[in-house]
Amino acid sequence: MQEQFISEIKESYAFKGDSIVMGGAMLNGECQENAHVKLPLKMMNRHGLIAGATGTGKTKTVQVIAEQLSKSGVPVLLMDLKGDLSGLAQAGSNNKHIEKRHGQIGLDYKEEAMPVELLSISEEAGVKLKATISEFGPVLFSKMLDLNDVQTGITTIVFKYCDDNKLPLLDLADFKKTLQYINTDGKKAIEEEYGKVSSASVAAILRSVIALEQQGAEMFFGEPSFDVEDLVRFDDQGKGMISIIRLTDIQNKPKLFSTFMLCLLSEIYHSFPEEGDMDRPKLAIFIDEAHLVFEEATDALMDQLEAIIKLIRSKAVGIFFCTQNPEDIPDDILGQLGLKVQHALRAFTAKDRKAIKKTAENFPLSDYYQTDELLTSMGIGEALITTLNEKGIPSMLAATLLRAPLTRMDVLTQDEIQDLIDGSKLIKEYNVAIDRESAYEILKKKMEEAASEEKQEELRKEQEKARKVSTRRRVKEEPSFLEQMSKNTMVRQVGRTIAREIMRGLLGSLGVKKSRSSKSWF
Repeated sequence: MQEQFISEIKESYAFKGDSIVMGGAMLNGECQENAHVKLPLKMMNRHGLIAGATGTGKTKTVQVIAEQLSKSGVPVLLMDLKGDLSGLAQAGSNNKHIEKRHGQIGLDYKEEAMPVELLSISEEAGVKLKATISEFGPVLFSKMLDLNDVQTGITTIVFKYCDDNKLPLLDLADFKKTLQYINTDGKKAIEEEYGKVSSASVAAILRSVIALEQQGAEMFFGEPSFDVEDLVRFDDQGKGMISIIRLTDIQNKPKLFSTFMLCLLSEIYHSFPEEGDMDRPKLAIFIDEAHLVFEEATDALMDQLEAIIKLIRSKAVGIFFCTQNPEDIPDDILGQLGLKVQHALRAFTAKDRKAIKKTAENFPLSDYYQTDELLTSMGIGEALITTLNEKGIPSMLAATLLRAPLTRMDVLTQDEIQDLIDGSKLIKEYNVAIDRESAYEILKKKMEEAASEEKQEELRKEQEKARKVSTRRRVKEEPSFLEQMSKNTMVRQVGRTIAREIMRGLLGSLGVKKSRSSKSWF
């Protein structure tokens, strides 16, 4: 049985083209000498899954595959959410445990450092990855925001208006300012040109944008845009560059992570040319903690991801998901994964046991293993492996004692990280502040001018109103000619009346005196 097992392993994993050795096949808990389990480079664009419970060795498996791909001249992109993959930049160290393991497998061990570039979409040190809103396009951007059909239509109008009026749509501030403009000053003109815009829908879109901003997305949108061709680089020795995106500070921001992943995969898909079947992939992408991509993904986003994953292999790109349980991966995507590396699972509850049985059904039937039982009994650094041979046929299932990483199985120190950054050629290109005039500045100026004109118009109207009030008051206070004449006549009349009364008084007095005089004369 043992000889037959070894013979079948050698036959199943005998590939004509180049391959990488993952470890040695195990039977009854023992590693079989020279029964190497390999992965054909030609089929590494068929995607894969690396799963298993916490502490079973998934991260070290990613490290091993990345090393071997780099040594084979395949560039690698790693999503490092836990921060424990940076050790790829430094050579590992041999010890008796590694020597024993490699002795059982039948492999030599020689520690070796790999070429590494550190990238970041947040405050972490590294080459800053950015993309502009325009590069997303209205459809993808709407899916990212989980917008309905009406809101997607308004987003399309925003993109169209900015294109027609030469308004660069670079970051979230540009998009928000454009929304604000089409809902206020520019609403009438835009509705005449592009159709009616609902204020309620604009407000809903703004709320979705703000929700994305709360997870730090404003750092990702902007310039300079990262050129995905810079992921496909090699060092002086021909090793593929391992680009590590440091994501330790966005574990609690799944919306941002899924948004970033969708943007990156879309950009790679649309930028890379069709390659057909190559001897080795052009780029291998490993997504750690893959459940974060799918947990916050909307239905529209999921449809987009599924489409990209199905089609991107024609660009010679392989995508590998790393997660705790295969159930974290949607079935439609799981069915696209040619490579499966399954570490041990833990059966603590009835639900766990059901999940293990379901996981076992995803593997080829085996005459040598009781798969569901083996899934709970494997040790650290052991895994069930099946892959596709060069004809696209699944290989036989192999319980595998995995080889040890050639690089450091620990994180880099801050000084070592700084040395990597100081030696980076991309830092000088991408870590620069660019804030050119875009939709935000142009529309802000236009809105300020409109507000100034409106204020001046209001001031003019107030001045005109005040002038009219003043005129009416003056007209009321200043008497007309007739009124003046009437007043003058009245004054003269009063004057004459008073004069007559005075004269009468005087004459009366004179009359009395005269009488008295007359009386004395007679």
